[in-house]
Parts: sequence; structure tokens; C-alpha cells
Amino acid sequence: MKRIDWNGLDEAGRAAALARPAQSRATELRDGVEAIVADVRRRGDGALRELTQRYDGIILDTLQVGDEEFAAAEARLTCELKTAIRDAADRIERFHRASAPVAVSVETAPGVRVERVLRPIRRVGLYVPAGGAPLPSTAIMLGVPATIAGCRDVVLCTPVQADGRCDDAVLYAAKVTGVHRVFKLGGAQAIAAMAYGTDTVPRCDKLFGPGNAWVTEAKLQVAGDPAGAAIDMPAGPSEVLVIADEEADARFVAADLLSQAEHGPDSQVLLVSPSHALLERVGDEVERQRRALPRADIAAAALGESRLVHVRDLDQALDVSNRYAPEHLIVQTHDPRALLEGIESAGSVFLGPWTPESLGDYCSGSNHVLPTYGYARSYSGVSVASFQKQVTVQEASAEGLRHIGPCAATLAAAEQLDAHRRAVTLRLAAMDAIA
Repeated sequence: MKRIDWNGLDEAGRAAALARPAQSRATELRDGVEAIVADVRRRGDGALRELTQRYDGIILDTLQVGDEEFAAAEARLTCELKTAIRDAADRIERFHRASAPVAVSVETAPGVRVERVLRPIRRVGLYVPAGGAPLPSTAIMLGVPATIAGCRDVVLCTPVQADGRCDDAVLYAAKVTGVHRVFKLGGAQAIAAMAYGTDTVPRCDKLFGPGNAWVTEAKLQVAGDPAGAAIDMPAGPSEVLVIADEEADARFVAADLLSQAEHGPDSQVLLVSPSHALLERVGDEVERQRRALPRADIAAAALGESRLVHVRDLDQALDVSNRYAPEHLIVQTHDPRALLEGIESAGSVFLGPWTPESLGDYCSGSNHVLPTYGYARSYSGVSVASFQKQVTVQEASAEGLRHIGPCAATLAAAEQLDAHRRAVTLRLAAMDAIA
């Protein structure tokens, strides 16, 4: 990990120190995804079967997972894993239900009522990757809020494995969380199928979930097409920033950094601390722990783009963190909650030595589908609200129009929108005529 003295850098050096690994939207990637999307739109299920055979090496008789496959998958899982999936889903449901948006009704003037009503997005598409490893936790994180929101149709796509089946734990998590249909599809073709629909896969209104560069590019392309589908948020590689002081346990900090570095070679991890001694200890501990990991080479590649940043004090550490806007922010200091108010931009925050980021990934109750690549400055993680539309309603009585109509007429006149003004003044005149 590269060591950096924050106060020894000029503005350009600081920007370079916090730069993410370059994410390429190379012409080859864009054109390749564009071709896949166009093929799925043109040939539907036939294209999906051919693309699955080409990229996954599997010939599919049916694209949809059947009831027998769900039952067989459940039977193959251990009781321990099924219990863990149910327990995680219960905690995630508890938090998401408590934090869900609520309807609002306010009388803004006598006789004028303004409301906010909630409506679920009718059909949503969830993507659960299975490239490096299947992610049943993502099925839980997406399925639970979709169900709470009341979406009428919840569709899930996940890649087929070499044995011709989807991952057993992903199927069980989908069943537990109330997903309605699962399809054996991965990659850009799965995104295209959910965005535009085929004879078998229904067209979805909004798509959710992480994926590789091809999946991410496909989401961006369909989101930019009025005939396509909305998406949850822009996405990039996973990342974590740790703020720690001299009292932090170097073993814990190193483990947290590695838990993100093992995601992939383009992941990024940063430790920001006012303690030179801690930075040294963590640097040594990261390498010691990394050697014992099954994904040691992947973690090593990620660490090449990672940083150990020395700052003046914890206030400056917060400034660095807010500037970086990490997906995950871990605070391991003497009084971590004291720093919370100063945190402006982060996808999810983990306070104290006993709160590893892994808890949020799996089972604390928060959602792990979070903004990356600095998008935490303006985006939030997935929640029940992500699966809902918030519709405003207003209703005015004659008395209400008398109270606020002149205000609307004056503003419309100022904007030289006479039809707007007349829509109000005609009604006011009609009331006067009746009176």
C-alpha cells in the first residue's frame, strides 16, 4: 500500500492521492454491450440462449427456474446456511420496514391540502452476480425492500453455473424474500432482457444490483434509452475508507481493508490516520494476513491502488473522507460516535472496533447495495424508497383557492405565462359572480 503524507501534497497531489483506479468505458466494451443489447431486443429468447451458450457454456432448455429446481436447491443446502439466510432476511426486513417512507398530509393554507402518497414500482428486475462467487446476500438485500415496497412483480436474473443450475443459496434467498420469478441469465444479456422484455422475460421498469463491467455498461446504456429501464444508481468497484487513531487494533483494521481488497483487482482501500505508528503496523499486518487468503493475488492487485494516508488530526481525516466519499466508511477511534456528525458523504458507516464492514454486507439490517466511485456525494444506498414512487396530491376548496389563488396569479404573471394566470383568475371571477 502506498504511503502518503496528506499535508505534504499540493492540491493536484491530493486529487491524485484520492483518485480511483481508472474505469474504462473503452470503445470495445461499449460496442460489445451495444451489440448484445441490440441482439436481445431483435431476437429475444433465441439470442439469450445463444449468448448463454457462448459465454457460460450451457445450453438451456428453459430460461426460467421451475418449482422443482427451487425445491431441489433448498434440499441441498445445509440447515445452518438456510437459518443464516432467514436470520439475515429478518433483520434486514426489520430495519427496512422501520425506515420506509410514510405518507404525508398537510394543510398548507385554510382549505388547501397537500399530500404525498406512495406507490410501488410495478415491476422491478434484480440482478445477482455469480462471477467470482455467487452472492445470495445480494438477493436478500434486493428482495426484502422490493417486497416491503409492494412491487407487484419482482424478477431476478442470476448466471447459470457449469452444472446448468443457478446457485442453490441464491435460489433459496430469492424464495425466502418473496421474489416472484428467477431466470438463468447473466451478463449484459440479462440486463437487456429485463430492460426490454422477451417472450419469456418480462420487461421491467427499474433494474437493481451490482455486476461486472459488462453488466454496469449495460445498465448505463438501457438507462439512457427512453425505451429502456431506470437503474438504481451508477456503480463502480467496491471500496472502503478507514479512519483510525493510535488506539485502533492494527489486526482489525488490516482485516477490514482486506475484506474489500479481495472483491477484485480494481477495488480500492484507504486508511487515514494521524498516527504514523498505526500506519506502519497496519501496513505490515495487511501483508501478513493477505498471504493467508485464498484470494491473495486478487487482494494484492487491489492493494497496488490503495493508500495509507497520514493526516494532522481526526478533523482532517474527516475532511479527507468527505472528499473521497467512500462506499463504506469504518471509524475505529477512541470515541467513534463523536465523529458521526462530521461525516457528510458515505454510503454506509461502521462505528467502533466491533463493527466490521462484513456485518453490513450480510446481516446487520442495513443494505449493502451502495453508491461507489464517489457517487456517495449525491446518491444513497438501496432502500424501500428505491422501489417506490412518491406522488404528490393537492386538493383546494373554494376557500383555499381564495387564500392562495392571488399568489399563484401574481407568480404566473411574473413569468409571463398568461394561461397559467387565467386558470386561476377565471375561477376567482366565477366565485365572485356566484357570490
